[in-house]
Amino acid sequence: MNSVRLKLLVLALAPLVVLLPLLMLLAMTRWTSDYDELLIAKVDSDLRIAEQYLGRILAGTGAGIAAIADSRTFQFALTGPAETRAAYLEQQRIQQALDFLYYLPATQTGEAQHWPVVQAALGGQLSSQIDIFPADTIANFPALAERARVDLIETEAAVPTDRVVEDRGMVVHTAAPVDLLGHQGVLIGGILLNKNLDFIDTINALVYLNAATGGERQGTATLFLEDVRVSTNVRLFEDVRALGTRVSAEVRAAVLDQGRTWLDRAFVVNDWYISGYLPLSDSFGNRVGMLYVGFLEAPFANAKRSAYLTMLAAMVAVLALSIPLFLRMARGIFSPLERMTKTMKRVEHGDLSARNGSVGSKDEISQVATHLDTLLDQVQERDQALRSWAEELNDRVDRRTSELRDANEKLEETFQQLVLSEKLASIGEITAGVAHEINNPVAVIQGNVDVVRQTLGPDAARVETELNLIDKQVQRIDGIVGKLLQFARPTEFSASGEGTSLEMLVDDCKSLITHVHPQQNVQIVAQFKAAPNVAINTGEMQQVLVNLMVNAIQAMGGDGQLDIRVKPVPRNEIDGVELSVSDTGPGIDADHMKRVFDPFHTTKLGEGTGLGLSISQTLIQQAGGHISARNQPTGGAVFTVWIPAVKDT
Repeated sequence: MNSVRLKLLVLALAPLVVLLPLLMLLAMTRWTSDYDELLIAKVDSDLRIAEQYLGRILAGTGAGIAAIADSRTFQFALTGPAETRAAYLEQQRIQQALDFLYYLPATQTGEAQHWPVVQAALGGQLSSQIDIFPADTIANFPALAERARVDLIETEAAVPTDRVVEDRGMVVHTAAPVDLLGHQGVLIGGILLNKNLDFIDTINALVYLNAATGGERQGTATLFLEDVRVSTNVRLFEDVRALGTRVSAEVRAAVLDQGRTWLDRAFVVNDWYISGYLPLSDSFGNRVGMLYVGFLEAPFANAKRSAYLTMLAAMVAVLALSIPLFLRMARGIFSPLERMTKTMKRVEHGDLSARNGSVGSKDEISQVATHLDTLLDQVQERDQALRSWAEELNDRVDRRTSELRDANEKLEETFQQLVLSEKLASIGEITAGVAHEINNPVAVIQGNVDVVRQTLGPDAARVETELNLIDKQVQRIDGIVGKLLQFARPTEFSASGEGTSLEMLVDDCKSLITHVHPQQNVQIVAQFKAAPNVAINTGEMQQVLVNLMVNAIQAMGGDGQLDIRVKPVPRNEIDGVELSVSDTGPGIDADHMKRVFDPFHTTKLGEGTGLGLSISQTLIQQAGGHISARNQPTGGAVFTVWIPAVKDT
């Protein structure tokens, strides 16, 4: 936060930007809480209305059946024939809007005595309760059996069940005592609540008629037999009621298992409702069902969302009006400060002539701007003086530096010449001595070979192969001495002609080194892939290969396998041939690996000169190739030589 404008803006608007949303959040949170409590209170009130209506049904059914049991017309029907009694009871059933009505003498109650309502009636008390008739009981009323049957529909989040149909009946079960002119018994009647749409629609109308929720079907009512909807105006589709669907496991556990009244939001079939669930108990005191009322949550959620958006829009509008107004009022402060900032940036970029000038006001900021201009005048004067001194100093430094550079170059050139002269002198002395010491024995050998040929005469033909081999090796010694002399002053080699065939060269070298291992258990294995000739002198390449093979044989100590592989390998988009020589010896120590190609470096103290690999590297590099060494993971060392192929002409 480096801008004064931003700092002042934050300082002025922080209370508005921070406190206003915070206060709005607190207010909306409190309002939402109160609003939700109001919705819960409303659904609680709706549930009490539904409960009262159910209680009125129970009381009304009991009062109606009690009136029939005490009526004189029923007394006359009891004294008449059975057909007259049945016709009277059917007439009264229809008038009272009952689903069943029958009379049981006290001596014929039988299994009906297990119902608490019947027991109460036999004791002389009217009783009206909700009971669940099992399928075999409801089957005694053929007209009701089909109405009681509800096919179960798989419902998300409900308790899993293997049942596919609900064939029990939830009934308003009423029994009234009968004691008329020597007739003692009970008058039993009731209403089947399964698929009783008049009953459930009446509850819905009582609760949600002209409700603030916005029209019919915004509120719903349902009667559950355990967790199955047996009477409801909740819709699966537009004209299909959700009979047979089941309540969620969460609601079932709270209402049926724990006996609590549920007052909260709940997912009902296909939408969220503000819901109330009331547990219902039968005449035995068991929780057998639930009474539900609820209304859609969506309209109220939309209302809350609209309120949030309205408050947010109001806050944004206040900020949108406040910020420009504040900036306009603060322009008198910001403009001079911004002008001074621009002036300082110009000065930072080297423009020392930049000035603020008049800022159009006479306050403290104007005084600061004027004082800054004065300081800049002084800085400019001092800068000019320093530049003059710096230019003079730079001239002196440049002259002195040039003199030192020339002297250093001369010294470096003299030193390099001295080193080179010393190196050439040392190597020349060594190589001259070595050449002299080697050439004398070689001349003696060559002379004696000639003497052998003359002495043997025609018999020399028997050993002509050996004599010729001695001649070749003497010539090879001469070549090696010449290469040793070249080591002090190597020259570049330009390949021409057909080049050298590595396959033929390997075969020749195998016969040349037979003296190294005539009686040792070393197996030489050569593998070739069709490869072009390489651009290197045959004698030089033979010298390199013999050196590598002899080193490998000596490293294995006379027992092992020497592998030679030749294959075409391009390198840096240049065609070439790769030759590898690997052994099964102990490999090269890490300490010697970095110095393996250094002149006079050897691990065979008292045996070698240490020039073999160094000369080999020089010869390969002169041909434009590359030689490297490494150890194999399985043991032993491998030397890899890459040489460019002869170019087609």
